[in-house]
Amino acid sequence: MPGKLKHAGPDYSHEARCAGRVAGVDEAGRGPLAGPVVAAAVIFDPGCIPDGLNDSKKLTHGRREALFDIITGCAQVGIGEASPEEIDSINILQATFLAMTRAVAALPAPPDHVLVDGNRSPRWSYRCDTIVGGDGRCVSIAAASIIAKVTRDRHMMRLHADFPGYGWQQNKGYPTRAHLEAVTRFGITVHHRLSFGPVQREREFAR
Repeated sequence: MPGKLKHAGPDYSHEARCAGRVAGVDEAGRGPLAGPVVAAAVIFDPGCIPDGLNDSKKLTHGRREALFDIITGCAQVGIGEASPEEIDSINILQATFLAMTRAVAALPAPPDHVLVDGNRSPRWSYRCDTIVGGDGRCVSIAAASIIAKVTRDRHMMRLHADFPGYGWQQNKGYPTRAHLEAVTRFGITVHHRLSFGPVQREREFAR
């Protein structure tokens, strides 16, 4: 039985099918127990697209950092986030949509069309397409995934300086064993998402 064809990586074909200014949008940080969810929107000039773009999870830390600087130097970029308090208030999906809406609003000028990674998007007035696996198929979404992840990782590094016991410099707030043990040992911080199961259970246990 023939194997599945592997996609060669992100390209500009999705953007090329749209009219006007096309923004790719992606997020980072839906799964962690702590910190914000961050979204980014990126609009490329088709004549200035960096080499090596891909889903941020498939890139090394050093490559993401290098591409972050290249992207912000050659593209129009908007960044938005939703706080742990907003995540707890409206749920993680709606908070992700809120961060995406803020990211697009932060662009220097509104886009004519938006391409969003995944199968759902915010309710907004822009023409919009969702693309499952878009961060590995569409260059502007790939770039947005890099901007969002690097921005969020840097944010968690700053938080680690104030809360060194939770290992956020390594786990970035995700529910690793060390992070879960730290929550039990040191308690819940103002940066934890109280509505997320492990934090919620620890909170109830501590009462």
